Amino acid sequence: MHFIQGSSRSQTHLFPVSLEEAIAEDNEVRIVELFVNSIEVKQFDFTIKQTTEGRPAYHPSDLLKLFIYGYLNRIRSSRALEKECKRNIELMWLLKSLAPDHNTISNFRKENSKAIKEVFRYTVSLAKTFNLIGGKLIAGDSTKLRAQNSKKNNYNPKKIERHLAYIEEKLQAYTQALALADEDSRETIQKEIKKQQSRKAGYEAIGKQIEASTENQVSTSDPDSRQLITRNNITEVAYNVQTTVDAKHGIPIDYKVTNQNDSRAMGEMLIRAKDILKTENFTALYDKGYHTDSELKKGKDLGITLMVAIPAVASSAPDVAYNMANFSYNQQNDTYTCPQKQEMISNGNWYVKHHETYPTLTKHYKTNKCLECPVRTACTKNLKGRLIERSEHAPFVEWNRRNILANPELYKKRQAIVEHPYGTIKRQWGYSYILTKKGMERASADVGLILICYNLKRLMNLMGSLMKAHLQGLGAPKWRKTALESICFPFLSLYKQNRTSYTLDMRLNGAANLYF
Repeated sequence: MHFIQGSSRSQTHLFPVSLEEAIAEDNEVRIVELFVNSIEVKQFDFTIKQTTEGRPAYHPSDLLKLFIYGYLNRIRSSRALEKECKRNIELMWLLKSLAPDHNTISNFRKENSKAIKEVFRYTVSLAKTFNLIGGKLIAGDSTKLRAQNSKKNNYNPKKIERHLAYIEEKLQAYTQALALADEDSRETIQKEIKKQQSRKAGYEAIGKQIEASTENQVSTSDPDSRQLITRNNITEVAYNVQTTVDAKHGIPIDYKVTNQNDSRAMGEMLIRAKDILKTENFTALYDKGYHTDSELKKGKDLGITLMVAIPAVASSAPDVAYNMANFSYNQQNDTYTCPQKQEMISNGNWYVKHHETYPTLTKHYKTNKCLECPVRTACTKNLKGRLIERSEHAPFVEWNRRNILANPELYKKRQAIVEHPYGTIKRQWGYSYILTKKGMERASADVGLILICYNLKRLMNLMGSLMKAHLQGLGAPKWRKTALESICFPFLSLYKQNRTSYTLDMRLNGAANLYF
């Protein structure tokens, strides 16, 4: 039986193939090369180590190319990237056969978190150039990425208390055993006592660290990570990544790595979105985890149309017919009317609601008719009668409710807009955890590289050869750049006006291929 046979490994070739010939023209590694070459490294504030003695440093653009290629191909580890530099022909072409060691690779990511964020913003700028950012509808959400810190190495006061109680029991048992032990076993028991005393001192030190902290927990492997609820009351030690995604083509325009839940995150992300889009004339969609009175106020103050899902409210009355939703507010008179048509008034004073994490001011509304009401037991269990609290931010809650009721179909788009990138990144690419350790800034660099690659993939898929042509123009010498602009920009202008035309798309890509 005949099979296809390979050539001999020891055979030499009369016409050897160069690295340039080995890489196909449509290989995405060429886009990585053009993309990084179009970046002004000094402008993006990459750390550049200049030395007059010893071996010169690697250029930041080479290390950035390595990371973007690696993340595009699901290789994030610095040691794995080091290995690929020596065996991967695409990387040999991309880096011109350079092979940095894993420490150099790791340090670049560790030291350039801010510059990596600027590169991400550059991908958003490119998307704007191609008219891929609509700027009319955005959606925000967050996802939890596991940190390099196990639950075992995350502590709170109750956990410390349990550990110390267990150690105390062990010490008492060893002390009693020591009193009854013979000479042969005394030394072993004393070693165990010292071991438990050392553990006790360690837990007490962590306990003091928690007391000194503003938070109720401490992580010892990755200090900035926190135990967060991921889903269905399941917790993980993780980071919470906030993202903002433009609806037109599902392109992320902003991200922020945090270690807090969503309740106080929306306001800042809206301020940043307004700055990125250079307008407040857009609608922002968020889920119920962001429904916080003060955050809704921030959205209103910014002039943004905000639609945040309204969380279900637990029944506040013995009979649901007398829940808060059935009490109507009269703004002109600053009064409430109950289902029994009785007017509830306020004394005009504001009261601080102390039991909340972030105290808010509320007014109290009540009526003396409540004590005589025949349905009082269905309305309240309070012997003094029903009391209604109205937050200082209640007008913004009502404003948000009106926005959703006015356009319920628009809000339904939120999930499809913002969760698609998470599905690709976490399920398809497998990036469900933070690779880096020791701090939020390093975690931000990891997330930044992931989102740079996501946006690059979107740009490649949407723009095809036109993107390659545009990047060649940006990275070309001045004389060639002028020539490329004269060819590309008429097509680009036409492309922006007719992006939905499949025929035009094919014609433009064909034109780009003719010239490049």
